Amino acid sequence: MNEKNLLDDIESKSLNELTDLANKIIKDLESENNQEIQSEEFANLIKINKLIEKKFQLNFKEISDKSNLKIKEIKLNKDAKKTK
Repeated sequence: MNEKNLLDDIESKSLNELTDLANKIIKDLESENNQEIQSEEFANLIKINKLIEKKFQLNFKEISDKSNLKIKEIKLNKDAKKTK
């Protein structure tokens, strides 16, 4: 896998696409005997892993923020019903 090609569109990939790409690299690493290629592939895998982690954290924060907003709305509705 060419590192330049990897970096060209890696930011735009979804979590599922990144996971699939990481799995492909792992399979390639398991079958490759060339140490130089392995070290390049391993470096790419680390980059993908960091990006997956970053995207996961952003998705988690987004879900958490949405959940907290819904909880606040429910509480406000509940409090409004109590005051009626």
